[in-house]
Amino acid sequence: MSFDRSIKIAPSILSADFANFGEEIQAIEAQGADWVHVDVMDGHFVPNLTFGPPAVKAFRPHVKTFMDVHLMIAPVDPYIEAYAEAGADMITAHIEAGPHIHRTLQAIRAQGVKAGVVLNPGTPAEAVADVLDLCDMVLVMTVNPGFGGQKFIHSGVDKTRKLRQMIGDRPIHIQIDGGVTPETAPLVVAAGADVLVAGSAVFKGGSVSNPEVYGANMRAIREAAEGAREAA
Repeated sequence: MSFDRSIKIAPSILSADFANFGEEIQAIEAQGADWVHVDVMDGHFVPNLTFGPPAVKAFRPHVKTFMDVHLMIAPVDPYIEAYAEAGADMITAHIEAGPHIHRTLQAIRAQGVKAGVVLNPGTPAEAVADVLDLCDMVLVMTVNPGFGGQKFIHSGVDKTRKLRQMIGDRPIHIQIDGGVTPETAPLVVAAGADVLVAGSAVFKGGSVSNPEVYGANMRAIREAAEGAREAA
């Protein structure tokens, strides 16, 4: 996948119908999703429990775009190979999940997949300064990880702006995860973000039998975000 800074919408399938993942993935892609975001939680690093490698492997045949696997687990290193083999195109790991994020990013890249680092709301942008050259993406959490549907934390806007300055011309995406809506997307895009994860804001009101709602929800986010970029 070649690098570009166009706005990308990455629906989180954590908000999809768990009984119908294959059709849900196909529906969001048909309605304009750029990436598919998979939130992996372990009940330890975060209080929820979601998808193991077999589940991600089952999603893979349905994903025709780009599968972005966000590991909210600790320890993370022992599971990198399994998620890569399950078909992840990118694996992101939290800087807070272990003592050696440099080693973790090396391990991800060694699997031949793209590598991302994640910052919780309480972790400053400067924490990733020395590993940016190992990153294809920095993910800024604008909620505390573990649950969908939370309220956007506005300190993530300033953090995004700092990261944009730190990254400069390097081919590194800035992704935002948490509380992304047509109201909040312009704030982070104006600050420098280009990949927007949205769960409930995409899936609300829709279904595989009424997928046009997914498309309308994504278009609303994209149009608001692109308007903010043009105005910046």
